[in-house]
Amino acid sequence: MAIDNSGEHARGDDFADLADHLRDYKPGGYPVAQVNELACEPCGGGTFAVLVDEVEGCAQARCLACGAAALIGDSADYLEDADLGECACPCGGEDFQVAVGFALTADGEVRWLSVALRCVRDGTLGVYTDWKIDYEPSRHLLGG
Repeated sequence: MAIDNSGEHARGDDFADLADHLRDYKPGGYPVAQVNELACEPCGGGTFAVLVDEVEGCAQARCLACGAAALIGDSADYLEDADLGECACPCGGEDFQVAVGFALTADGEVRWLSVALRCVRDGTLGVYTDWKIDYEPSRHLLGG
């Protein structure tokens, strides 16, 4: 299905819609070149509670199937100073599919990282945080 933009918030049915929404976002004005779907490493689950700190550039996802927590991108580098807050959809839902998008430099290094969520309750799509990557090498962030 295509993204439904007829209401106050964009809505989608699946990860493809979430990835398209993230590609349209253009963090920092740069196109998103790659979008990865977050999956729980221990159990393969795909629904998460998500915590973010927009100031520090930090995000953590907790798998709702097994409870395993994973830091997104280079968040481990900023976790100590982060004040993580739980993400919630305008509908009140707190269970999400997660897409991580990467804007790249001309030589393939990561320039910007974005975290987009799709509420599993009502399909609302949103970019909940993004941050600039200002170091190289940074290609290691693309790996899943």
